Amino acid sequence: MPAKAPFTYEGQQLAHISFPLGGIGTGSVGFSGGGRLIDWEIYNRPAKGSTNGFSHFAVRAERGGKVLDARVLNGPYRGDRTGDFMAEASRNYGTGARRDSLAGMPHFRRCRFDGRFPIAGLHLTDPLFPGEAEITAFNPFIPQDDDNSSIPAAMFAITLFNTTDEAIDYTVSGVLGHGPRTPTRAEHVAGPGLSSVRIATDGVARTQPEYTELMVATDAAETSHQTYLYDGMWFDSLQVYWNDISRPGPFRDRRTVPNFGAHGMRRSVVHSLQAAHVTVPAGERRTVRFVIAWYVPNFEKSWETPIWHFDQPESNDRTWPNWYATRWPDVGAVARHVLTNWADLFARTALFRDTLYASSLPLPVLDAAAANLSILKTATTVRLTDGSFYGWEGLFQDVGSCEGSCAHVWNYQQALPFLFPALERSMRELDYVQNTDDAGGMSFRMSLPVGTRARTERPAADGQFGGMMKLYRDWKLSGDDAFLARLWPIARRTVEYAWHTDNPDLWDPGKTGVLWGRQHHTLDMELFGPNVWLTGFYLGALKAGAAIAEHLGDAATAAEWRAICARGRDWVDANLFNGEYYVQSLDLGDRRALDPYATATVSRRLVGGTVYDLYWSDEHREIKYQLGEGCLIDQVLGHWHANLYGLGDILDRDHVVSALRAIDRHNFRPRLGDVANPCRVFGLEEEAGTLICTWPEGRRMPAVPVPYAQETMHGFEYAFGCAMMQYGMLDAGVRVFRAVRDRYGGTERNPWNEIECGSNYSRSMAAWAAVPTLSGFRFDAGAARITFAPVLRDGAAWRSLWSTGSGWGNSEMASGSFRLGVLAGSLPLAELGLPIGDAVATVTLNDLPLAAQSHNGMISFDRAALAAGDTLRVRCAALSLDGLRDIAEF
Repeated sequence: MPAKAPFTYEGQQLAHISFPLGGIGTGSVGFSGGGRLIDWEIYNRPAKGSTNGFSHFAVRAERGGKVLDARVLNGPYRGDRTGDFMAEASRNYGTGARRDSLAGMPHFRRCRFDGRFPIAGLHLTDPLFPGEAEITAFNPFIPQDDDNSSIPAAMFAITLFNTTDEAIDYTVSGVLGHGPRTPTRAEHVAGPGLSSVRIATDGVARTQPEYTELMVATDAAETSHQTYLYDGMWFDSLQVYWNDISRPGPFRDRRTVPNFGAHGMRRSVVHSLQAAHVTVPAGERRTVRFVIAWYVPNFEKSWETPIWHFDQPESNDRTWPNWYATRWPDVGAVARHVLTNWADLFARTALFRDTLYASSLPLPVLDAAAANLSILKTATTVRLTDGSFYGWEGLFQDVGSCEGSCAHVWNYQQALPFLFPALERSMRELDYVQNTDDAGGMSFRMSLPVGTRARTERPAADGQFGGMMKLYRDWKLSGDDAFLARLWPIARRTVEYAWHTDNPDLWDPGKTGVLWGRQHHTLDMELFGPNVWLTGFYLGALKAGAAIAEHLGDAATAAEWRAICARGRDWVDANLFNGEYYVQSLDLGDRRALDPYATATVSRRLVGGTVYDLYWSDEHREIKYQLGEGCLIDQVLGHWHANLYGLGDILDRDHVVSALRAIDRHNFRPRLGDVANPCRVFGLEEEAGTLICTWPEGRRMPAVPVPYAQETMHGFEYAFGCAMMQYGMLDAGVRVFRAVRDRYGGTERNPWNEIECGSNYSRSMAAWAAVPTLSGFRFDAGAARITFAPVLRDGAAWRSLWSTGSGWGNSEMASGSFRLGVLAGSLPLAELGLPIGDAVATVTLNDLPLAAQSHNGMISFDRAALAAGDTLRVRCAALSLDGLRDIAEF
């Protein structure tokens, strides 16, 4: 039997698959490993485990007016055959496999799932079915095309292959439930190139959050429909539907729903059906296209935000239009847009997929980077009325997990800035304009609706200082000086907050470059005293801010911040490095370290308490929730950010390399079953992973250490793996990625749902950092300069996707040659960095020569505006792929 292709899933690997189909900020429908439609998260909130009645696709084959076979377009059922704890009615466990899964209806015995995000492929065969079926399911994912990547729809191309020796008439039926919001009404809507059934809530104003429109549509040439399926008691609806699909010919319409009053055993929601009919000659293939579109235009704030105070009066308006409601007037417009532009939307989505999967990234790294892009297509993301981007941390079963585009969680992700940079810049705008007070303190969660400027949380050091480095990154990617100048006065305050007299946490009153005070962070508590993890963010913010200040003509600020940064760096490397890794400087037994915060607000987690109640253990005579001598996975995270954005070293590089090796040595565990983990369990038994914090032999472990110390949280792991790759530790970095993705092989967990505090957790998009990291990609749009210095094995050619704020494309490097292609957008370019030293290089653009000079690895030429389809080539004998490279050095 041939080996299974990478990124394909079969057998028990299909059990936990839910591949999200939806736009950025629109919610999504899950496409299961067997082709079932699950996780209907389209109503502006999560809905894990939900179904929409028995919505599905099915196929019938007939010849000469006789039905040969009819089957649901699903593979084998992989759920619990005893029952489910969440299904269409209250009594499910102990009543058998979920009926709404259609496990009891004829389906295909064999299926194979192609999971190369953003396009899913399902191949179905059965010995009794005359032919084979394939479903290609997707929603457009087109870098830098924010609008077409934010369509509230799921698209399905269903291909039928007639393997017999005579023509067959196939019918594909798309059945769509009316959803949980009742009452509803349905109508058949037809027009040029479209036949559909539109479903809408009845008796609900269009301005209400409950208002919903759904549609199942096709552009097939020959169609039929049922405005309503038969709806009765017990199992009548599914029974009569199967009677209808088992008869030859088009479906007969049914326009009304029988009304049985309040009595009887109703077993399902109301359904509608749209069918496509196609004749396929012997040995040939034909494809029909369907779209399931939704339109829930009014986003409702359905949760309560704990508020400390408001800078402005709180708004009473808890409902506002989704962005997509400003783009399309109704669900029919969405469906028509999709069907009219299908070829273009699919081609551009497939171009991104094929470019990404053609790269030379190690398979576990490519898997992690690509699969976690799916988070952008889930209910984790929201687009506000003006198109601005907002995100939850993740998703609980039926409510978002941890609101507010949490600064210290979204710090890690790198997918949005590189692929949808305008959306990422909108996050900077919201953080600085809406979420920062006059002193420069930034609540690490932004409250909705926009404009209330509510203080929901205290400032978090990692999130706040990470924001300055991200502002630097977003400016370098875009070259947008106006964006930078507009936000700089506020961003500047967020760094100066470290020494501001109104900062009750006393971060750095003396401008030492070291954080001394109380420091909130992403592990949900506070550290007291110097530590390299959070001070590293501070140093990175100072260095980034100094570069910005200098660019904007503020030489005095640039000089002062560089001096503070230098003082801090020297102190950290002299006092926090223990010869192997960096530690926290704090006497855990000295309760007096808490005294400066005795009267400060503690936390909304401990209303009415004091800092001593929260952090002092009388029993252990020790300050709780600290690192002490621990080896923390994130100790050089600020350094990772700085290198990724081209800021360069912020700490002693030899110390950083030593610390990374120590984390790998002490925190990576090949068998997590040997670790006592009292926290959340994201890996267990034979699974491998990297722990958040360890205390090596001879190092004192606090009695009550920093929270989550024994967990394996994936965004942390990816950032750590990438940091090792930055310093040439390729094998170790890949091992970290592989350990995570081995847990998400489909058998035990969903490959497109990495979890932390809930599902589809945003921090996992840190994995995308591996793409620019392993390409050695540096960028400066303002200077029209980019650099490639791949981390690769001896003699191996390199291919990868690149992206900036204005365009994206592919690159390829081999001994003696380099090729850069622009696939979409544009790329202003005047300097190209390659590992060639001062060697002479020959440069062509679209096979026409460009006069160029080389110096210290930088090839310069007259500024060119490369457009989509352009190709730049460099030939240089000195371009040698001579083994692992330390890109932080280039």
